[in-house]
Amino acid sequence: MTRPLALVTGGCRRLGAAICIALADAGYDLAIHSSPASAPEEGLSERLTAAGAAWHHLTADLSDAAAVEALLPAVHRAAARWPALLVNNAARFDYDSPETVRQSGLIDHYAVNCAAPVLLARALAAIASAGHPVAIVNILDQRIAAPNADQFSYTLSKLALSEATTILARQFAPHVRVSAVAPGLTLPTPDYDAARMARAAARMPLELLADPAEIAEAVVYLARARAVTGQTLFVDGGAHLRHYPRDFLYLESEGGAS
Repeated sequence: MTRPLALVTGGCRRLGAAICIALADAGYDLAIHSSPASAPEEGLSERLTAAGAAWHHLTADLSDAAAVEALLPAVHRAAARWPALLVNNAARFDYDSPETVRQSGLIDHYAVNCAAPVLLARALAAIASAGHPVAIVNILDQRIAAPNADQFSYTLSKLALSEATTILARQFAPHVRVSAVAPGLTLPTPDYDAARMARAAARMPLELLADPAEIAEAVVYLARARAVTGQTLFVDGGAHLRHYPRDFLYLESEGGAS
């Protein structure tokens, strides 16, 4: 049988690369999207090939409406078939707050983090049928359960995508399933050293941070769960059960969680 095709946006590095590896191991071929300036991280090609996956790398600026519209046709040209799975993983993540937010920041985050995923979902739903059912998995953020004011534009855009997940699950059934995974802190940025990551883990109800493979495992589950739609799986060490008054990076100077 032909392996099903998955399109993963932002799939070249970090969490996106982990998702691609997990899907390859689960029997998918990959269409891996990145921004025009990005390329697959070291070792990704070898892991996908070892899993027996055919894969294609495509670039598109998800803030550009024309580029978003052209992405699925480009996937079809490259792979000679339509995806059976779309993972909306690509995201813009900049710092702002209610005191510093600008219209441009709100629009830029919304374009990449909500508008592009919704438009890609709509385009894929248009070619779905009983003979070609489709699954869509949106990558959210655990902060949607109890938002704080840090990364304000990013947070609002993820809240919008969370609500869109529910609406699209209703609208696109029965041949399209739309669900989401909400990760917590997982891969450190340059702001986090090992000690700071350990302190963040200690703040979680489970006193641990999910690793990328566990988040990717949740994506694989939702891709295959034919009776599941409109659901969000939190993979976050239990972080969504608490209210953190600030982003984890700033909690050390301002107390803990409630």
